[in-house]
Amino acid sequence: MEKQADIGLIGLAVMGENLVLNMESHGYTVAVYNRSVEKVDKFMAGRGKGKNFIGAHSLEALIKSLKRPRKVMMLVKAGAPVDAFIEQIIPFLEAGDIIIDGGNTHYPDSNRRAKYVESKGLLYIGTGVSGGEEGALKGPSIMPGGSPAAWEHLKPIFQAISAKVSDGSPCCDWVGKDGAGHFVKMVHNGIEYGDMQLITEAYHLMKDLLGLSYAEMFEVLKNWNQGDLDSYLIEITRDILDYKDDQGEFLLEKILDSAGQKGTGKWTSNSALDLGVPLTLINESVFSRFLSSIKEERVVASKVLEGPQFEFKGDKKQFLEDLQNALYASKIVSYAQGYALMLAAAKEYDWQLDYGSIALMWRGGCIIRSAFLGKITDAFKDTPDLNNLMLAPFFKEKLAKAQTGWRRLVSSAILKGLPIPTMAAALTYYDGYRCERLPANLVQAQRDYFGAHTYERVDRPRGEFFHTDWTGRGGDTVSSTYNA
Repeated sequence: MEKQADIGLIGLAVMGENLVLNMESHGYTVAVYNRSVEKVDKFMAGRGKGKNFIGAHSLEALIKSLKRPRKVMMLVKAGAPVDAFIEQIIPFLEAGDIIIDGGNTHYPDSNRRAKYVESKGLLYIGTGVSGGEEGALKGPSIMPGGSPAAWEHLKPIFQAISAKVSDGSPCCDWVGKDGAGHFVKMVHNGIEYGDMQLITEAYHLMKDLLGLSYAEMFEVLKNWNQGDLDSYLIEITRDILDYKDDQGEFLLEKILDSAGQKGTGKWTSNSALDLGVPLTLINESVFSRFLSSIKEERVVASKVLEGPQFEFKGDKKQFLEDLQNALYASKIVSYAQGYALMLAAAKEYDWQLDYGSIALMWRGGCIIRSAFLGKITDAFKDTPDLNNLMLAPFFKEKLAKAQTGWRRLVSSAILKGLPIPTMAAALTYYDGYRCERLPANLVQAQRDYFGAHTYERVDRPRGEFFHTDWTGRGGDTVSSTYNA
């Protein structure tokens, strides 16, 4: 009898190739296929030589080589290519077989595909995979969702190849039905946008306001990475600040200040708008990338638009302490907003999300991994129905401790004319969230004045709506919709 594979993979690009090597190193036999079949031959003769791989030159051959229930994973470009491969492989599958999309897919597509594949008698998994090239090879964070019945067949493989935290727990667990896995991955990427922007704002202030050298900034981040801010992104930023090119000059200084993106941050922002969640920090991080991309306009504007002349004359040690506090407090806000988005999505789509488990999945392997995440797991373990992370005792105390320095830092940056969109947005959100009475009553009065949209009253029960004839020229007719 010919050797059969435990799982098959379509797509031998960087992530796919490293992920199958990871699987094979954990004792699994993997069948591989790529649309350009020469990649299959190159892999089998190269990194896969002498190992437990089966090279396939057609989808039919790939699927015939798999043990039942067949497990076929795709790591291909998101969008139409995923739908195309699903249509191509369905005819070769039978009831109970599993199709897995491991790409960076938008969760509504996973919602749709799960229903479609299940209608064919098959099972579907849409899973987020985070950690980049190195994570795929050595252990990524994996966030699977889709058909619950498929999980028992994928669990041993996915948990074996995932990253592990210090106690050996895998950074992989079942997230929920339909597109829940890809939604959680999307939120992860949105938080990643926020974390990266926050760090760049700290870098900007250190470099252009304090005038620190690259060597001095390296030491600052080295110190931060040994405390509350210990994280992968702080770690790699430290190393970036120390990296010199072949001319012996700091490479970062030569990199164009125009940031790219693949769209997952924008998906997070759009989702927040759809669900009515104030995702202010992550939204600002997305907008900051847009602003960076209009480099030529900014060069012109820098010569035309006036701003304050800044020169730092204060206590650098105190400023760096304030900056550390502002960065940490803003990070808490970023995660609080991301979790608020997941809470809203769970209600909207009837997902049973385990928020503490999600934080555990992010503690290793992924881009936003940090010591900080263990505190989120603890917060939801203590209070499973927690509405906002900022209300958890640990984070409430950290915010209170950081608040004075955070406010000084934001004020100083604004007075000196340096942009800190995410740190400022985080502070404004914090103040708005803790504000018992906001001026939204005036918004409601304005809406009722020009559009008869009605309003509620503080002296009457919620759910009762009123309209005022503000000018004396209106009638009793009111708008047929009310948006809270």
